[in-house]
Amino acid sequence: MTLKIYTKVGDKGLTKQVTGKMVPKYDLQIEALGNVDELQSYLGVVIANLSQQCQQLHTELQNVQRNLYELQADIVVKHHNKISEDHVKQLEKRINELTSKIPSIPEFILPGGKITGANLQYARTIARRAERSLVKLSLKEQKLADCDLEYMNRLSDYLFILGRYANVLDGYTEVKSKVKDKNRING
Repeated sequence: MTLKIYTKVGDKGLTKQVTGKMVPKYDLQIEALGNVDELQSYLGVVIANLSQQCQQLHTELQNVQRNLYELQADIVVKHHNKISEDHVKQLEKRINELTSKIPSIPEFILPGGKITGANLQYARTIARRAERSLVKLSLKEQKLADCDLEYMNRLSDYLFILGRYANVLDGYTEVKSKVKDKNRING
């Protein structure tokens, strides 16, 4: 038996929450879930495009994807609280480990680099958007657990540092955001 992927329920701009309640597709919970889903999917793109030097990041990025599934469940399933302070502390520990392996930056850098680093910097921006939508949901409609919000905040920090670390692994020197050359073209 083949499972149909389409339900036709959303054809009029509504979607069904886990509770069975029909809500507009722009509902804050649906928006937050979509942003987390986009991040999780984009991490799949990052994994698929890991450089040879960054293959070691494969498993930890898949673990982040799994944590994002749990975060989505925390959002929609009553009494589901799988993202914990331990998840937040694990990210902080990894951020600290990676920070010691990369050069310090006294000023802002342009996001980018080699393919892995650039993809991770883009994932960071998706994580920030997802965080904003979770905060909005939590403040306006549905109080989320502190750990869920903390996890999303640390995750974007983690992706920033991981992107920088990937650039180190790939031998890329980051570019400062400001140029001191007076002959540059101003846009």
